[in-house]
Amino acid sequence: MKLIPTILCGGAGSRLWPVSRELHPKPFIRLGDGQSLLQKAWLRGAALPDVVETLTVTNRELFFKTEDEYREVADIVGGKDLTNRFILEPFGRNTAPAIAAATLQVAATQGEDACLLVLAADHLIADQAAFAQAVSKAMQLAAQGRLVTFGIQPDMPETGYGYIEVDLDSPVPFVGGPAGESAGFPVARFVEKPDLEKALEYLASGRHLWNSGMFCFQAGTMLREMQQHCPEILAASRACLEQSRTAEGKSFSQVDLDATAFKLVPDDSIDYAVMEKSSNVAVVPCSIGWSDIGSWTALGALTAPDARGNRIEGEVTLHDVSNCCIHSNQRMVGAVGVNDLIIIDTPDAVLIADRSRAQDVKHIYARLKAEGHKTYRLHSTVHRPWGTYTVLEEGRHFKIKRIEVKPGASISLQMHHHRSEHWVVVSGMARVVNGQQELFVNTNESTYIPAGHKHRLENPGLLNLVMIEVQSGEYLGEDDIVRFDDVYGRS
Repeated sequence: MKLIPTILCGGAGSRLWPVSRELHPKPFIRLGDGQSLLQKAWLRGAALPDVVETLTVTNRELFFKTEDEYREVADIVGGKDLTNRFILEPFGRNTAPAIAAATLQVAATQGEDACLLVLAADHLIADQAAFAQAVSKAMQLAAQGRLVTFGIQPDMPETGYGYIEVDLDSPVPFVGGPAGESAGFPVARFVEKPDLEKALEYLASGRHLWNSGMFCFQAGTMLREMQQHCPEILAASRACLEQSRTAEGKSFSQVDLDATAFKLVPDDSIDYAVMEKSSNVAVVPCSIGWSDIGSWTALGALTAPDARGNRIEGEVTLHDVSNCCIHSNQRMVGAVGVNDLIIIDTPDAVLIADRSRAQDVKHIYARLKAEGHKTYRLHSTVHRPWGTYTVLEEGRHFKIKRIEVKPGASISLQMHHHRSEHWVVVSGMARVVNGQQELFVNTNESTYIPAGHKHRLENPGLLNLVMIEVQSGEYLGEDDIVRFDDVYGRS
């Protein structure tokens, strides 16, 4: 049976602000080993047997960033010739529409017998061998026509997770496994996040598992269940796919969902739309070192504590400090005489919070978003399909950026109404269109682009092109741009 790891990459990760932003959500956060949560999710699926392609459902604005993430770690599974397929959403629409689109796409390209393994891009699983064994069990259950979810064996009375009540009296045998071992159990019911008293009761019962939000099913099974329980989501998703653009390459496939049609797809989670209504759901209990990294305390726990319980990432100097989580990748952080704090430093925002209030960081994110403050959406370093730019300084009528262009990449042929630009190359060589001129600008050379001039920047070399851009004018917003020709399909 073909297995298609299907990664859902989205969300804001508001509880991990200020490192997580709308256009740099939680899946892109790097851990201590240098890999992002998204890269770990892709590798986790790609390493399984019988996988010939992966499918990622993500926001259109995160597509090129996601491609870069996969490209960085592709050599780790270099023995596999994998195709990476993408479904690009114009905006978030919850998990049921995402899974409906993914299932329809897999059924059309691989057949209804193909098995989807739905993974969240922002979870961590420490035990790959145990995960692979759990997937093997799930595939057996899926082959029997069941919708399968993965239940995590609880080790504490957690009130932040939903629970799954298991029918322990009806185990399903694990064919090929040790005698008496089960592949899984029927689900008795799904339970919402409990209060502490209920969570203690669930932990003691032995019949309740944490709901991991991971699923496994054959495409045909999910389509039939959706037709029964949420036909409007399935029909609207099918209509949207029929109106959407598709691009094919040597090792990738991309479906760009039509925004007008996608807006008509009802917003709902897969749990509410299908899993809680179906009588055909099984669960695989597993202990796989799972965490949803749902707060700074959870992320900090991945770092070994010092002698006073501090968990530190970056350059930090402490005096009489204990039980703090401190994260800084660029600036020196000093702390004196404090306890039980979260201190997160980024170039344009700092978070200071009581460790016991880690879940409440989302309220800061929500307020910034409501006020339209740029720090909810972007970092000072912004990723683009062609590379990155970093705002170094800005003031009234001027802005200074560091621009880095990937080898072979170029910005669109464009024009600005309200600003002029001065480009200074500090590393590499640039091919520049400036009005009617086309010229090469070498290291320590520059060119001036007046407002109203069509211009394009390209890196023809093999190494990254680095330049400083000085903007001046009455208006310096990123929306002052007219694109005439863009290889990345942006308007």
